[in-house]
Amino acid sequence: MEMSQQISAANLYVEIVLILLQGFQVLFLWLHDWIPLGRLNDVKAVRSQDTAFRLVVVTLIQSVPFTIGLLFSLSYFGRPYPRWLYLWLWISYSAIFLGQIRAWWIPYLFRAEPERAARYQIMFGNTHRFLPARNGLVPNTAHIMLHLATAATLVTLIAR
Repeated sequence: MEMSQQISAANLYVEIVLILLQGFQVLFLWLHDWIPLGRLNDVKAVRSQDTAFRLVVVTLIQSVPFTIGLLFSLSYFGRPYPRWLYLWLWISYSAIFLGQIRAWWIPYLFRAEPERAARYQIMFGNTHRFLPARNGLVPNTAHIMLHLATAATLVTLIAR
C-alpha cells in the first residue's frame, strides 16, 4: 500500500470516529431529558425541576448547533472541511466542554456549590453513578460518557 493510501485510510478512520462521536452527542443532547434510558437518566426527576417550556428551550439551545455541525460534517464526508465548519465544530465543542467542566467538574473536584448539588441530587440522584460523592455532587454515568465524548471530539478535531 502506498503512503498516500495509508494517509487516506487514516484520515477516513479519523473522520468516521469524528462523525460517530458527534452522532452520539447529538442523540444524547436531543434525547436525554425526554426519553427514559433506564438508570442512565431520570426523566421524571428532570421534569420536576424544569417546566416543559424551559426543557424545550434548553434542548433546542444545546442541540441545534451540534446538529448543524453533524449535518455539515456528513455533507463534507471524505472531503476537506471548509474553514467555517472546522471553526464551528471547534467553537461549539470547546464551549460545551468548558460548560461541562464548569457545571460538573469544578464543583465536584474543587469548590462546593450547595444549590447546584441539591438540584443535581434531585435530577440525577437515582441515576447510575460510579464515582464517590465529593462536595455533595456525583457526576452520573451518562454525563461522564457525554463529557468523555466531548473531550474525544476535540482530540479528534486536532487529528483531522
